[in-house]
Amino acid sequence: MDVPFWVWALTIAAIVGMLVFDFVGHVRTPHAPTLRESAIWSAVYVGIAVVFGLLVLWFSGGQYAGEYFAGYITEKSLSVDNLFVFVLIMASFAVPRELQQKVLLFGIAFALALRTVFIFVGAAAIEQFSWIFYVFGGFLIWTAWAQARGGGHSHDEEFKENAALRLARKVFPTTDEYHSDKMVTKINGRRYITPLAIALVAIASADILFAVDSIPAIFGLTQETYLVFTANAFALLGLRQLFFLIDGLLDRLVYLSYGLAVILGFIGVKLLIHALHENELPFINGGEHVTVIPEVPTWLSLTVILITLLVTTVASLAKNRRDAARGLESPTGAGDAAAAGEGLVAQGPGDRDPHARRPDQAPRSPHDAPVTDAPEHASSGSPRHPG
Repeated sequence: MDVPFWVWALTIAAIVGMLVFDFVGHVRTPHAPTLRESAIWSAVYVGIAVVFGLLVLWFSGGQYAGEYFAGYITEKSLSVDNLFVFVLIMASFAVPRELQQKVLLFGIAFALALRTVFIFVGAAAIEQFSWIFYVFGGFLIWTAWAQARGGGHSHDEEFKENAALRLARKVFPTTDEYHSDKMVTKINGRRYITPLAIALVAIASADILFAVDSIPAIFGLTQETYLVFTANAFALLGLRQLFFLIDGLLDRLVYLSYGLAVILGFIGVKLLIHALHENELPFINGGEHVTVIPEVPTWLSLTVILITLLVTTVASLAKNRRDAARGLESPTGAGDAAAAGEGLVAQGPGDRDPHARRPDQAPRSPHDAPVTDAPEHASSGSPRHPG
């Protein structure tokens, strides 16, 4: 697939433009998006991705269009699974609902930049070393096994801080209070980073781990760098809206992890078969290609991915229906369904007011009221110095 420079430039400019539009039009003014707003813009971004795929079909043919759609659907599915971790992060840092959009959008922009680097490094590695397909395939099969063995996610899980977060807290002075939508604030003439910035570091560092299995997976479906990049970009662009759309429904997808395990395992096997066809390792068939097993065609990859996701979704909904019939409590509660039906703001575990009084706490005095955007000369929160 020969993609001229101007097409690359136009594509990147369009993606950056969509990120800027997202920030200016939706994120710059903090607000909690409604279900209707999230649904409309999720549909818009999916529509843009589909239109792009149709353009690939028109200009490059069905083979490349099939590879793009297979990659896009896989990346989108993995992104939904990643939302579980984002929910845990928002809850762990008690990020106010109206500020979550900013954390997500900045995190997505970082993720896209990081994955672009990974994509070009991966493409260069594949170009130079055919045996890298063995590494990618084996890693995806191991990831699939770990995914199936670990089962699903739950909102009852706790987010555990990683090395990047611990380093950020150690190097930079931090405050425990949110200061509107500021990442950095001044207290007594000194700069502090806020919990919003820490939450952003958590989202960004989590995506580094997500990219480790995401990038090999899509290289198993297409080796065209342009398609790998665009499939990743379009899958990530609508992630912010998707978070607010299905936040309260994530726990209902009880079998999603198993479905993704099947998809990753299938792609891993596909990569190993491709590695055998490209084999140059002297200890395998004397360094000759192994073509006994035919390569998996794109149409079959796309079919397996779609059927797996369909079966996973139907099975998850059926289980929730059976649990409801037995009188078991729905994972997300009846309140979420009622809110969804009325078009209210979607509520999720990140809605907790960090200043809210617990039932076992005594009422605050007027002097204990949190300061949300204190002047530079006023002390706010409990600033912590690196030590």
